[in-house]
Amino acid sequence: MSALIHPIATEKSIGLVSKENLIVYSVSLGSTKPEIKKEFERMFNTKVAKIRTVNMPNNVKKAFIKLAPGANASDIAMKLKLV
Repeated sequence: MSALIHPIATEKSIGLVSKENLIVYSVSLGSTKPEIKKEFERMFNTKVAKIRTVNMPNNVKKAFIKLAPGANASDIAMKLKLV
């Protein structure tokens, strides 16, 4: 089973791409931070600096994926057709 489900394309999450070099993803409830990091790095061939996860009340888990300083979240957002 895949840890990453789909990117979240709200106005706030799109703003985080340019402001904080973050990509917001909806992830499976049972996924761990190392699993999310490994799959994201493999899919996009980039380095991840930090991951924060939030369990939402509607049984959705969000991952805030902060990219390493050399990586650009805007490039990944364009690949995902978020911007």
